Amino acid sequence: MGNSQEPQDFNISVMPSSLTPVHVAKAAEGLNLYDTASHQVSHFVPLKPGEVGIYVCGATVQSSPHIGHIRAAVAFDIVRRWFLKLGYKVTFVRNVTDIDDKILVKAAAAGQRWWARAYYYEREFTEAYNTLGVLPPTVEPRATGHMSDMIDLIQRILDNGHGYVVTDADGKPTGNVYFDVASWPHYGELTHQKQTSEVDEAAAVADRMGPSVDATGADKYNPVDPADASPDKHDPRDFALWKAPKDTDPEDARWSTPFGVGRPGWHIECSAMSHRYLGDGFDIHGGGLDLRFPHHENEMAQTRAAGYPSAARWMHSAWVTAKGEKMSKSLGTGLSVPSVLAEHSAWVVRYALGSVQYRSMLEWSDQALVEAQAAYDRVSNFIERAGVALGGQPSREEVTAVSRRFRGRHE
Repeated sequence: MGNSQEPQDFNISVMPSSLTPVHVAKAAEGLNLYDTASHQVSHFVPLKPGEVGIYVCGATVQSSPHIGHIRAAVAFDIVRRWFLKLGYKVTFVRNVTDIDDKILVKAAAAGQRWWARAYYYEREFTEAYNTLGVLPPTVEPRATGHMSDMIDLIQRILDNGHGYVVTDADGKPTGNVYFDVASWPHYGELTHQKQTSEVDEAAAVADRMGPSVDATGADKYNPVDPADASPDKHDPRDFALWKAPKDTDPEDARWSTPFGVGRPGWHIECSAMSHRYLGDGFDIHGGGLDLRFPHHENEMAQTRAAGYPSAARWMHSAWVTAKGEKMSKSLGTGLSVPSVLAEHSAWVVRYALGSVQYRSMLEWSDQALVEAQAAYDRVSNFIERAGVALGGQPSREEVTAVSRRFRGRHE
């Protein structure tokens, strides 16, 4: 499916150029998108005319991809392709989290080097994306390649008075750095969760949508980071910007900083990499619904606390569910992409993933695949019959030319 899905102007689609003239279709004037932060559908206006910057949280490459992972990739690939179809230049950034507690633990249990494990599963994700026709990102930065960006960002947060370094009995930095939530009155704005006991309908809606700061007890979808459970925190809501190493952490999974040796907290990497590649503010931040809290709430807070504008719009794709539960390897419900593709074509699997509105839960079942296969067969049969009637199938160039003429009439 991979190469056959590439548009004719593939290089321009993946690598937008300032030398390429922009011709945005008139249809773009009617584009409306939902924003998680406002809970509203509103008119989309890019920050820079003719250009769209999108950052989507990618995979934590601890193990093989399952269908739940790939749904978000397909959803935002469709969003991206629609912007491209409208004539926008799209800079699309999707990160790779290649340093993480789960990666370190699983690599140690398997007798592997953590970085080798991360790269092995990164390639598996890339293969899944390619097979299902997901365009490559403009850039796909790894967390381990952006330590200096993260350290600089943390220092800005500290300088602005919104973080604190934990020190030992001798006053030396321990490597633990936390974001001071109480110092940031805007915390909770993404998910409509107030820092008081007051509850409003917007907060109730947010709580029903997924993991919440108001929820008590363990969150099975976002297990607590041990660093975030530290007694050294000033407030239970504070979260780790930088973490001191565990005794079991390999020496090559530790970085020296002005605030001690350690490695980054989960949330800081996306703030650093989105700013590195998309600059001061960008159009859309995307990801799965389970990232809404705490990851994206924390990301928005720390980015703005560092003095940078955050994303203008937040979009979240809903979960793939199996018997009503979120599909998850940790819950024993993950369905690997290779196992699904062994029985169904990539076209059918992509159709099944993309046919349900992206903010609606997608119940994965044999029936969903049967319906996707039937829809694919209808389209294929129509194309075949049309080819017979016309005496042959049109070339891709002919189809593209017609598409361009159509778009030209609507510019």
